[in-house]
Amino acid sequence: MGFRYGFVRHGGIQWSQQNERGCKKVTSKQEYKNVKNVSLRYLKEAGIKLSSQEAEALEIADFGLGRIRELGLQLVTYVNTSRYCAKELVLLPRQTCPEHYHPHVNGNPGKEETFRCRKGIVYLYVPGTATEYPQAVIPEGYGEHLRVWKEIVLKPGEQYTILPETPHWFQAGDEGAVVSEFSSTSTDENDIFTDPKIIRTPILQ
Repeated sequence: MGFRYGFVRHGGIQWSQQNERGCKKVTSKQEYKNVKNVSLRYLKEAGIKLSSQEAEALEIADFGLGRIRELGLQLVTYVNTSRYCAKELVLLPRQTCPEHYHPHVNGNPGKEETFRCRKGIVYLYVPGTATEYPQAVIPEGYGEHLRVWKEIVLKPGEQYTILPETPHWFQAGDEGAVVSEFSSTSTDENDIFTDPKIIRTPILQ
């Protein structure tokens, strides 16, 4: 099977493994532990308190690409029901969540989500007139997979709502970022990514 977010859970730490397309193990378990520790520190600095269970379950995603500090995302899911979802998203300095959209599924509209910045600066990109001088730093060799370039800058206390089926991607500024996400039901396994190398179906361990 493929991967959901390109990771496998093991004691709260998740790391890339070889999949059916032959992706190599290029991100070490120690690196994932380092990323987890930094992410928990960012959450604490943002004034967000987690239970021990939530801290243990913090998810670390490299999307199967093995470039976690450039292309990845860390998140805590508080609740995800058939009606609504709430998460915290953590980004390392200049870490990018790759371009994707949330499609309609079985007659239900895709996920609608609001991002509210809690710490740092977030550069969010959506369809529309391209920003002439965007502030994001394109990960090396990855520009072809980033196609929407209308820039939304979010600072602490600012928010933006992304409608269903809207392509988007986002990147933290130089100090990293924490973003609260409020949304309708999240079905991550159905997300459509611009980069075909990203595999999102669940894997059983």
